[in-house]
Amino acid sequence: MTAAFAAWFAAHRDEFIALRRDLHAHPELAFAENRTAAIVADRLEAWGLKVTRGVARTGVVATLHGGPAAAIGLRADMDALPMQEANGFAHRSTIPGVMHACGHDGHTVILLAAARYLSETATALSGPIHFIFQPAEENEGGGRAMVEDGLFERFPVAAVFGLHNAPGIEVGHIHVRGGPITAGFDVFDFVVRAQGGHGAWPARGGDAITAAAALATQLPGIVSRHIDAADSVVLAVTRIEGGTAYNILPTEVRVSGSVRWFSHAAQGEIRRRLEMHRQGLTLSYGVEVELDYQCRYPPVINDNDAAQVAIGAARAWAGEDQVITEFAPVMGSEDFAFMLEARPGAYLLLGNGAGEGGCHVHSPRYDFNDEAIVHGAGLWVTLCQRFFTDQGTSAD
Repeated sequence: MTAAFAAWFAAHRDEFIALRRDLHAHPELAFAENRTAAIVADRLEAWGLKVTRGVARTGVVATLHGGPAAAIGLRADMDALPMQEANGFAHRSTIPGVMHACGHDGHTVILLAAARYLSETATALSGPIHFIFQPAEENEGGGRAMVEDGLFERFPVAAVFGLHNAPGIEVGHIHVRGGPITAGFDVFDFVVRAQGGHGAWPARGGDAITAAAALATQLPGIVSRHIDAADSVVLAVTRIEGGTAYNILPTEVRVSGSVRWFSHAAQGEIRRRLEMHRQGLTLSYGVEVELDYQCRYPPVINDNDAAQVAIGAARAWAGEDQVITEFAPVMGSEDFAFMLEARPGAYLLLGNGAGEGGCHVHSPRYDFNDEAIVHGAGLWVTLCQRFFTDQGTSAD
């Protein structure tokens, strides 16, 4: 199987690299992945798969039919980020202020390559394969939107799997394990309000700036002083906005930030402490303080049984030495978590290498490493093979 896929991919390598670079040059933001979704759907239909468009607005699901046994789901995200690309290569973004800085272009092509190979070679599948192309992973919860749009009722699966490229991990290496993989992600906004007035007389109008500054310096201490050191939590103040001139005390200042967490107990304690700071600031500075706390993404928690299936597939594809099962969870977040809350499954990290092409994700100089496409697609093909072999048939 491994040799068969490797030989097939070698014959199609240039085509898939060209497609990945085309997607990179034409990035689209969350729920606006119209061009990308059309390319994905058109190609899948040309390869003979049954395609459903418009799942959660711009999502695409393609099905390779099999027997009555339980299906497997494979997911890739398609959206880009609202940032200006700083690269100068020929396939850099052609859309001002939008770029593929997280490798979703690569994830999309990886899943397309796997879908094409399996559609051309798989026979006598005991169950279906659902190829899930998800919109809006970046901040907008496209994974949740697909689940709420009936993803797993319309396309039932016994397990669902996703992957993400990982700069800093050598190409060809795969990280996967059971348990926590990425952190939960919440955001908060404090709005500090005062009467405002002339900068020469702060006592007359209240000082929202000073109160907000105190709040911004105090909040990170919540983690170091009130969260158990065994709990991995990051609280970051990421934005302070207020004021228009040197001599005007503003009436309103906003302090915003994010919280990364793994345990619901830690999340609950953070929320309780933020509310205590809101009340304390009101009393200490004589200002009005409003707090808006939003729960965005839960942590990605791999099902142990599904993780073992993924580990076996990764070792079969990449070799024992290139699969790492002991590693620290990632403090970044992923809305694949919503799919794992709905169905068992596992999330894997795929090496993207180092050097210029291995810049950290969300960097304006990031680019997905095309040499990783074969490893991601080969992993998906091998995973399907093992999944259906365990049910009594082969995927090729």
